Amino acid sequence: METFVVFDLEFTSWPGANAADWSAPGQLREIIQIAALRLAAETYEVVDRFEALVRPVRNPVLSPYVSELTGIEQAAVDRDGRPPAEALGAFLGFCRHQIVVSYGNDMVVLGENVGWARDRGEQVANGFLGAGFLNLRPLINSLAPATATANVGRLWSVLGLPRPGVAGGEHSALFDCHSLAAALRHLGRDGSGPVARLIDASVRGAAGLGAVDPLPS
Repeated sequence: METFVVFDLEFTSWPGANAADWSAPGQLREIIQIAALRLAAETYEVVDRFEALVRPVRNPVLSPYVSELTGIEQAAVDRDGRPPAEALGAFLGFCRHQIVVSYGNDMVVLGENVGWARDRGEQVANGFLGAGFLNLRPLINSLAPATATANVGRLWSVLGLPRPGVAGGEHSALFDCHSLAAALRHLGRDGSGPVARLIDASVRGAAGLGAVDPLPS
């Protein structure tokens, strides 16, 4: 079965951090939650999943803002959070030999965190070269303009789809993955449409990832 991966990240934040691009002293986008779903390439049905809480290093105490936003409590991170290098390596292993898609440039934040772990002298298993990362937000926004201002966790609602049947809500990484999967399932229902063509070309290697136009013709 040919498959691909959708993923989402939650990371440390503070009031105004997004607007200021995390430029205040000491503010870094340290990952605190990773989630991913492996989907069947033809049906977009879920065949496997990955989820991990991650303990931030530079800012080990979560801000009240990010806890309220994501629902991730300090006690859960302290109890269940994995060291960054361990969690990142496990996630990259899950993505090995897969096309990996997100709604936005989450791969940039992923790269930042891998770099910080390596700078600390930590070993991150696997790596980026075994997977192809792709931001599908431009394509989704082009096909469904109403999604242009929606975050990933609200795609199902904006598209008028049933609410994903998983716990949590927007800004919970696993819920956000299910929301993205629902959007892709909906937009890819036409097997000859741009979503289906892009996924098919990427997964099957019919075109190099960088050569595939993410916007419909």
